[in-house]
Amino acid sequence: MKNLVYATRRSKLALAQSRALVSRISETDRSLSFTEEQVVTTGDRIQDRPLSEVGGKGLFVKEIEEALLEGRAQLAIHSVKDVPAYLPDGLVLACIPVREDPRDALVSPRFGTLQALPQGATVGTSSLRRGLALAAVRPDLRILPLRGNVDTRLRKVDEGEYDGIVLAAAGLHRLDLAARITELLAPEVSLPAIGQGALGVECREDDEGTREILERVHHADTARAVFAERGVMRALEGDCKTPIAAHAVRADQSMLLRAWFAAADGSDLRRLERKVAWPSSDADAFAFGLDAGARLKGARTSTRPPPPR
Repeated sequence: MKNLVYATRRSKLALAQSRALVSRISETDRSLSFTEEQVVTTGDRIQDRPLSEVGGKGLFVKEIEEALLEGRAQLAIHSVKDVPAYLPDGLVLACIPVREDPRDALVSPRFGTLQALPQGATVGTSSLRRGLALAAVRPDLRILPLRGNVDTRLRKVDEGEYDGIVLAAAGLHRLDLAARITELLAPEVSLPAIGQGALGVECREDDEGTREILERVHHADTARAVFAERGVMRALEGDCKTPIAAHAVRADQSMLLRAWFAAADGSDLRRLERKVAWPSSDADAFAFGLDAGARLKGARTSTRPPPPR
């Protein structure tokens, strides 16, 4: 038997998605066993403020990456949207499994849809990106901060603290809570966060044995899309203080990439949509995203994200 230690946050969602992925890896080789290393991250400890006020991307991965670098774990399982543009020296995203639904989801038990929310309704989200997207469609809404785990957020909307909340659909699916979704928001309404819906498995760059095992559950098309999106983030130096969205999909033999970013107040919005032949490698996809991000830097449009088509 070969035993691998995997590091994960200890939230219910992180544990659910990590254990599901480890189970998939185990199915490829019954001689493997796994030990779980639960890590409390800075992002988990800070629950009383929006993440944009306390730091950039990396708040949910720093301590987990330390477990890899110190040899306490062989692999770490992240939500890609939490992973910064730059990884520490010696670490690599070795595996990106098939992506779950990348869309944002509205949970509004009383009203159901975004358009059905009454004038001045309160919607909870601590995402600058989601807040600006909602304001573009419904400028009358009151966008209020929302922190806590998924159960806490759902309880707050159930108790009437908010008229609706917006969460990642992927997390609700992974927790078997998809029935709570009252409306899936189309990308034209709320363009997903970079890497949303995708998991990323990080390991040491020189750990060839672990990388070979992870290759068995790697999904090439998902990885190409995610690396294109991460190229946009790298070019724009995006973090939790930057409202930024990028979403790449396969369209026959092409890659369609849509992206936007803005100042925190929604001003100076820049957006783009590009289509190229499907990249032949992750490096090519990343280069495409870098170029798209560079173009965004020089493309100024309106002061708000585009309305739905």
